[in-house]
Amino acid sequence: MACRERQKTADFRTDYASRADFCEIFERELKPLYLLAFLLTANQKRAEQCFATTIEEALKQQSVFKDWVRSWIKRRLIKNAIAMVFSTPTRINDQREAWSEQHDQHETGGDKINSVTELPRLERFVFIMSILEGYSTWECSVLLDCSAKNVAEARLQSLLRLPGLVGLSPRLEARGVTARVSGLVESLA
Repeated sequence: MACRERQKTADFRTDYASRADFCEIFERELKPLYLLAFLLTANQKRAEQCFATTIEEALKQQSVFKDWVRSWIKRRLIKNAIAMVFSTPTRINDQREAWSEQHDQHETGGDKINSVTELPRLERFVFIMSILEGYSTWECSVLLDCSAKNVAEARLQSLLRLPGLVGLSPRLEARGVTARVSGLVESLA
């Protein structure tokens, strides 16, 4: 009986992610995670700070299931960006940098990235979280500490400002959002 209990405990511990599991995701997902940080913060220095903070927190984390590591890292990165961007005065958040200043614009779709970073901060976060990352209105509302109505309004405003970016994410195509958003934008125009 004692052997069976020890085996269950050992199996339970192997279900949790190790530092190596986190490091593997950071290595494999380095570019998309940094791009997410840049889109959210709209500034290279703040994106680097957000990314570094997320790495530090991940390496201290001991209670994440292996299968959840990637989503935990993204959520933590988003939470860190929210804390960073929404706790600073608006004038500091207006110090945006163009993606093309830092990276090859043709390789990464710099014009589309820059269009997203030009959105007002709430619209930018809602667009990225709900449209690009697939968070629900409720999740956005909780993370951004605002009403679901404000989230819905910010999402609509961001889509109206960025009608040409519907194809930015393959996730949108898979969900059939492209046709719905295009129809919505055309009906409002």
